[in-house]
Amino acid sequence: MSAYRPLLCLLWRGTAARVCRTVTTWSPVGAAFNAKVHRRLELYQQNVGLFGVPELDSVEGFEVVQNRALQETEQLVEKACLCPPGVQTVEIFDKLSDSLCRVADMADFIKVAHPDPSYREAAERTCINIGTMVERLNTNVELCKSLKDLLDNKEIFAKLDPETRRVAELFMFDFEISGIHLDKKKRKEAVNLNVKLLDLSNQFLMSCHMPNRIEKRALPEHIHQHFSKEGEHVQISGLHADAPDDLVREVAYKIFLYPNANVMHILEELLACRDKLARLVGYESYAHRALKGSMAKSPEAVMSFLQQITDKLSDRTERDFEMMRDMKTKLNPKNSEVMAWDHPYFSGVIRAERFNIEPSLYSPYFSLGACMEGLNGLFTQLYGVSLLAEQPSVGEVWSEDVRKLAVVHETEGLLGYIYCDFFYRPEKPYQDCHFTIRGGRRLDDGQYQLPMVVLMLNLPHPTRSAPTLLSPGMMENLFHEMGHAMHSMLGRTRYQHVTGTRCATDFAEVPSILMEYFATDYRVISQFARHYQTGQPLPQSMVARLCESKKVCGAADTQLQVFYAILDQVYHGKPQNRSTTDIMIDMQKKYYGLPYVTNTAWQLRFSHLIGYGAKYYSYLMSRAVASMVWKQCFYKDPLNRETGERYRREMLAHGGAKEPMLMVEGMLQKRPSIEDFVNALVSDLDPDFETFIMDSEG
Repeated sequence: MSAYRPLLCLLWRGTAARVCRTVTTWSPVGAAFNAKVHRRLELYQQNVGLFGVPELDSVEGFEVVQNRALQETEQLVEKACLCPPGVQTVEIFDKLSDSLCRVADMADFIKVAHPDPSYREAAERTCINIGTMVERLNTNVELCKSLKDLLDNKEIFAKLDPETRRVAELFMFDFEISGIHLDKKKRKEAVNLNVKLLDLSNQFLMSCHMPNRIEKRALPEHIHQHFSKEGEHVQISGLHADAPDDLVREVAYKIFLYPNANVMHILEELLACRDKLARLVGYESYAHRALKGSMAKSPEAVMSFLQQITDKLSDRTERDFEMMRDMKTKLNPKNSEVMAWDHPYFSGVIRAERFNIEPSLYSPYFSLGACMEGLNGLFTQLYGVSLLAEQPSVGEVWSEDVRKLAVVHETEGLLGYIYCDFFYRPEKPYQDCHFTIRGGRRLDDGQYQLPMVVLMLNLPHPTRSAPTLLSPGMMENLFHEMGHAMHSMLGRTRYQHVTGTRCATDFAEVPSILMEYFATDYRVISQFARHYQTGQPLPQSMVARLCESKKVCGAADTQLQVFYAILDQVYHGKPQNRSTTDIMIDMQKKYYGLPYVTNTAWQLRFSHLIGYGAKYYSYLMSRAVASMVWKQCFYKDPLNRETGERYRREMLAHGGAKEPMLMVEGMLQKRPSIEDFVNALVSDLDPDFETFIMDSEG
């Protein structure tokens, strides 16, 4: 185990260190993130390899770790097939899963994040080879039989602990959705469909982010400057939703979303393949297959949830669009009709005008170091957990600005590691996300395999005159992603197959969204938000304005998410004899409120159809659960240790080892209904429920 070094040792020698001293003394965790990393010369230290994997001190090491995992897999398969039914069967299956996941998960991250193309390419090859092995295992009849013998032996199965029983059932589910129960011909068909789906998914994801272009002469010259140019063409690679110029937003929307016949074919073939595979393995639709084991349980429950939200919000949504119309009329009297490209822009304008929430007013109080101090303090108070810095060893990280944190409990000791890849660099994916690199599990010798995760953000680097300063949205995203990380750290599952965030999709976002409530509560914010130059605390009235501003146009924003979720459900439900565009036009008319724009195909940019197929509703349902947990358990005292310990015990500790609704029921002391979820979401938009206490400045 590496020694914990004060984070101050990571300070760079120069102006930034002096800037930090203009404020009250930063804690080690704050100091580390408020300055550039100063790496000491380490000429004589051995390269330990990425994430401490010695073989990964060079790009050739991927093949070595991959082959070792594949060899270990073959041995474990043989062992599983010879093993008599019992707990050892599940333990071997989990070792099998761990052996492959430790390589695949790491490669999955490296292939998108490493700055060296040769590492990315090697990681991509490793992902493909491990994926091929997983497909083989999921259709290995003899391997499946060893697990089925356990599940069919009622006497032995009943004696297993609940976590072991659940993990055994989850492994069997993986076999079933791959068509293991089918005859040889149909099983081969299922394998071919899975292979085809992988290819179609990759093609669709790549196309989602490809720019569209148009001849310069087709656009007014004064808006050319807003887009990148390529010879005689203008290239449009996004919606430009925040552009103040109405014409820029309109042009970007119409051109970026212009239908591409080839991509349309890819999407429709992908949806058809998903439906065919789901029916082949015994499900009514792909949505029925995807929702097995979720909180929602069925597509019917999801549609009921989304319809009830629509019904409850209909009047408020119309009022929100009316506000946008009024604002557009005020700014552009000649063209006051609100279109799809106007929604994000005018909702932001209304918030800013009504509550004066210009991000630049807030960011001096949200230096990255201050926010990390706040997270450290929050976790210490809730869970008895501290974030301590470790100097990464030579070769351990993929970029010199990556920070490594050890997560340490006051009595349990080291819980795991978080690698913080927070800063922008060229070719880094522009997304905030959490990656599991290694899952936690109980080892044969009684020790615990420590979880290891990466948090990826895209923040600006500190400068010579200032640390990295976060807008309120960036700060909230940091808290959100750290919620995922602590889910991984605080879980102590016996099996890595269900570690941390490896749980139902509609439950996985609960811990991260709950952290957003902490990020907007003054009692939490007041503990860390202070001006990086003067040390003055963030005024309570500014937090109050920020919280209330979130509710402005909140109904319309929520309804837009409902529309996306319903479109996702319909696409993955019973096949309809019409195009994906016709379906979208129909759903937009029923569930959104703004008119469809002719010759656009928004669904061709809906990348979540791949990773969240039939599960896009999960964000709304997770938010409903998080809202209920916040209001019922944390609102009165967000820093209460007893409540934090209970939350860990009931919801964070189990990962996917416990049925998600049972975890929610344990925390709330009741099993919530769909109506309860809807009411929780809607009440968050009520101006009379405040997550702060107004002071005299308000």
